[in-house]
Amino acid sequence: MEEVPLEALEAPRSPVRGSQDPEGAAGARITVDSPEAMQALGRSIAGLLRPGDLVLLTGELGAGKTTLTRGLGEGLGVRGAVTSPTFVIARVHPSLRGGPALVHVDAYRLGGGLDEMEDLDLDVSLPESVVVVEWGDGKVEDLSDDRLHVVIARAVGHEEVLDDVREVTVRGVGRRWAAPGLLAGLGAVTAG
Repeated sequence: MEEVPLEALEAPRSPVRGSQDPEGAAGARITVDSPEAMQALGRSIAGLLRPGDLVLLTGELGAGKTTLTRGLGEGLGVRGAVTSPTFVIARVHPSLRGGPALVHVDAYRLGGGLDEMEDLDLDVSLPESVVVVEWGDGKVEDLSDDRLHVVIARAVGHEEVLDDVREVTVRGVGRRWAAPGLLAGLGAVTAG
């Protein structure tokens, strides 16, 4: 895996480093070449997470959102197999080692914004858990001023879509993620 800075979107590859977007949010772009590498990226991101963190995952069907979340669960040391919560909407995976629980939400079938999400009591779970919401853009941002946005896109090379290759953009929003370099090492950690 390799990471390219957000401001160098035209460059196919560059040294591993993070960047700052114009709004001051920390960010990183990582090329992931397999499901195993996506899971490894999840484990790396988990090393940065703490209770109260909100993670929004965006990407088309089959992009790797649940695979990344599986890696988050491994990195957080939670109980239970992390699978897509599409039909149950949310699953809670308690920690096996005294860390935060992982609350995994799939908002795909939920049409409304935060009002519809209120029935899930995510605001109650958030302070002591890591809450990961697939398809959460435009629905749960009001839960926290500090959040991590992960966008997964299929990579395109020349004229074909590269099957397992994904471009992952990780962007921190808010004070929690404002520290320079906080996300910069993700590509290096997952490449090893």
